[in-house]
Amino acid sequence: MYLIDYAVGLTAAGSALFLRFGNYGPAPFLLVYLLLTLLFPLAWIAVLALNRAHEGRHLFVGTDEYARVVRSGLGLTATLAIFSFAFDLRLARGYVLIAVPLATALGLAARYAYRQMLHRSWARGNRLHRVILVGHARAVADMTRRLRRESHHGLGILGACVPASQIADCEAVTGMPEIYGDFDGVAAAVSLSGADTVVVLSCPELDGPALRRLAWQLERDEIDLIVASTLVDVAGDRTTIRPVDGLPMLHVEHPRLKGSSRLIKNAFDRVGAFILLTLSSPLLLALALLVKFGPDGRGPAIFKQERVGKDGQLFELYKFRTMVVNAEARLQELRNLNDTDGELFKMRHDPRVTPVGRWLRRLSLDELPQLINVLKGDMSLVGPRPPLAREVAGYPADMRRRLVVKPGMTGLWQVSGRSDLSWDESIRLDLTYVENWSLSMDLAILARTVSAVARSSGAY
Repeated sequence: MYLIDYAVGLTAAGSALFLRFGNYGPAPFLLVYLLLTLLFPLAWIAVLALNRAHEGRHLFVGTDEYARVVRSGLGLTATLAIFSFAFDLRLARGYVLIAVPLATALGLAARYAYRQMLHRSWARGNRLHRVILVGHARAVADMTRRLRRESHHGLGILGACVPASQIADCEAVTGMPEIYGDFDGVAAAVSLSGADTVVVLSCPELDGPALRRLAWQLERDEIDLIVASTLVDVAGDRTTIRPVDGLPMLHVEHPRLKGSSRLIKNAFDRVGAFILLTLSSPLLLALALLVKFGPDGRGPAIFKQERVGKDGQLFELYKFRTMVVNAEARLQELRNLNDTDGELFKMRHDPRVTPVGRWLRRLSLDELPQLINVLKGDMSLVGPRPPLAREVAGYPADMRRRLVVKPGMTGLWQVSGRSDLSWDESIRLDLTYVENWSLSMDLAILARTVSAVARSSGAY
């Protein structure tokens, strides 16, 4: 990462030097800017380091890494402005206005590209941390399923250690990895399996003294020790470890559901929807004419459906019609052919979908009229999936948490598989978004939506 950031800084500064002074030819004052160009990469790395953008816990997962790069760019701009004013340095504004934003943009792009390369490597089973899980059998099986379902975490499960009383029953637990022994044999299991990481799941047998003794055993071979929290769907930036009398206390901040950040999100949604509607208006008109007068038969271009929004308020959602006109009337006869395992009805080959509608769904063009919902304030650009009233009626208490924010045109559910996800997984992703929202998360999801639409993943 240091090499990547050095290359980013040098490229940005070199580009600024060429674009700002490329037509001046040899000149004495250019030596100063040449020296500044050579020093700029070091300053860029320094400001990234001050923002802890190289710490392993911030790299390759989540949006915090990108947020730190943006803050570094703002910090470097402020630093250059202060130094210029304090020491009366007459820096060319054009040079600074090219170098710093370009370094920020290239830094984000380079880290994203490197992350994608690493994720693809992990998906192929390469460069994974070799993990031994330690905990009760059912907790081990659940963690194994979650880690094997997604590959972007870089953890490969080799086996597990469970309580001695549960070893004989592990074969009956679905999804269990190989059992290497009980809690007293963790160090031996690490040596036998060649693991480099031990993940301890929450269980009463592994209290403070037991964890301390385990850490002493593992430190001799520099084996990483990870203690998995029982907190569900809480991102790292909401948790802080505060030592109290020698005990590490995990402080959990409340999610940002109100305040200035939400006002910024609302403004971002309205402005973004207005710009997108303006730019896509010719496409919207062409698609509306295609749906209304196309080869699938005449009918309304816009399909309106009642959905449940923020705080349970009902609103009318707009989409391009992708089904035959009497699709709702035929829903009951297809109920037993549902391809999902929850309240949501989805069929991979729904006979009600028209040929044009199938094409619109594959490219997610049918959802473009929802920009009107965003402009009206019923929806956000990013948020949980807008549910039907009959789905909400079947929600258990925990699921109603997703109604405390506006539903979105896209969200974690869309960039993570859409209709290919199970019902429980879709709800978990929506709750994760609600609990850990940030503007940087919204921007990351919007960027991932482009690639998800291009792949047509789970779109049917």
